[in-house]
Amino acid sequence: MLSSIDANTIFNAVLIFSWVTFLWETYLAFRQRSVAKRSSRVPSELNGVMEQDIFDKARSYHLDKSTFGLWHSLYSQIESTLILWFGGFPLLWNLSSTVQQKLNLPEGEIIQSLVFLVIGMIFSCIMSLPWSLYSTFVIEEKHGFNKQTLGFFFKDTLKHMGVTLVISLPVTAALIFIIQAGGDYFFIYAWLFALIVSLVIFTVYADYIAPLFDKFTPLPDGELRSRIEELASNIKFPLKKLFVVEGSKRSSHSNAYFYGFFNNKRIVLFDTLLEDYTPDNKKEEGGEQAADADDSKQKNDTESNESKNSEDDGQPINENKESDTENKEKTEEGEATKKKKKGCSNNEVLAVLSHELGHWYLNHVLKQLILSQVNLFLCFLVFALLMKKTILYSAFGFDTQPTLIGLIIIFQFIFAPYNEVLSFIITHISRKFEFQADAFALKLKYGNLLQSALIKLNEDNLSFPLSDWLYSAWHFSHPPLLDRLKALKQDEKGSKKTQ
Repeated sequence: MLSSIDANTIFNAVLIFSWVTFLWETYLAFRQRSVAKRSSRVPSELNGVMEQDIFDKARSYHLDKSTFGLWHSLYSQIESTLILWFGGFPLLWNLSSTVQQKLNLPEGEIIQSLVFLVIGMIFSCIMSLPWSLYSTFVIEEKHGFNKQTLGFFFKDTLKHMGVTLVISLPVTAALIFIIQAGGDYFFIYAWLFALIVSLVIFTVYADYIAPLFDKFTPLPDGELRSRIEELASNIKFPLKKLFVVEGSKRSSHSNAYFYGFFNNKRIVLFDTLLEDYTPDNKKEEGGEQAADADDSKQKNDTESNESKNSEDDGQPINENKESDTENKEKTEEGEATKKKKKGCSNNEVLAVLSHELGHWYLNHVLKQLILSQVNLFLCFLVFALLMKKTILYSAFGFDTQPTLIGLIIIFQFIFAPYNEVLSFIITHISRKFEFQADAFALKLKYGNLLQSALIKLNEDNLSFPLSDWLYSAWHFSHPPLLDRLKALKQDEKGSKKTQ
């Protein structure tokens, strides 16, 4: 089939599809943006639950991120088009050969491929750096989420790059070797190698890689730990370790997850998820204590002055009594607002974990792993059929057939239409799994608490609660808040009818 198509046709088809995809994504983004722009009031489903000022903040945050995303995606699309149009990949491949010779590195395609990767990663990091800085120190900072200093940001970026290189370079070298030396059935060996690597990384990530970036500490003994262990025991979840990660030094966004294979499971809770650990709550409590001390001092001073005046005049002071009553009411309202803490209570944390453990109980992780590995095997099989097609390399400006370049061309560009369809299918499956995990939490009698936790997390993360149905269907691996609340209420009614 490819023999009847020339290189220019393939190249033009790749460019056209990339722009069609970009325009489709932009159309969806504008649909979602229009929902936010025309929605100025708390949705009726959240009346009495979400305050108007929180909704306004979430809307503002969403619109700022939307504007940033539109400009960033436009820049990325133009950049990738220019790289393809002006032969950026052949130029980078030739540059890697020059660097290889200048540094007196061993000859060979594998070494040149590793140099290519390093240069490409440095280029990508430099080009994306302004966008990352703006996102972190302008948008996230403006809306109160960023906790990083500039020095921390650059240190973190370099650390991420270093860890990525340490992992990706030997893996890439081994994969290229397997493809070159594996014979006609190399795709089987390549797939098995990729499977083993993914399982190893999944196993060691939280124990050895994640601690390089965040501090992990065991959850102390106490009510929360005991109740989590009891919850895990009730559904026979093989919990071995329970950690709190100090995510607050980077961002005030919250999360929780579990990891590990077989009977060696760990649960990780972000400190921003826990009401008693969230730094913002501790700061507020410290501020309230200081304010209470000031109020007490002021009260004592006032009483002293009143007493003095009473002695001088021979009568108590009762002026502005109505005004004092109004001020007292306003103060009480303000204190009630300040006392609204971030994060979830212990009961709500258990509800969130019952949802997460539902993914394990219902084998969602295993199902997703099987789906991804079946897809990867088929991709390697198709790659084996196409990797010797000279016309594919010619379409992108190559007169040789480097293995790494073949992987990039086929997996990134030739598979692009297939990847878009697959991404939509996986998103649909993921949303289905989320509803099922919510229903599992409901069976464990955490339905109401999960609803409360979802609303709190939505508010703490300033997630905009309204969404365009098409944008949501295409992008959201987790259903929107209102859809989840509606499904939980329907499931709750259904379970009551069957009882």
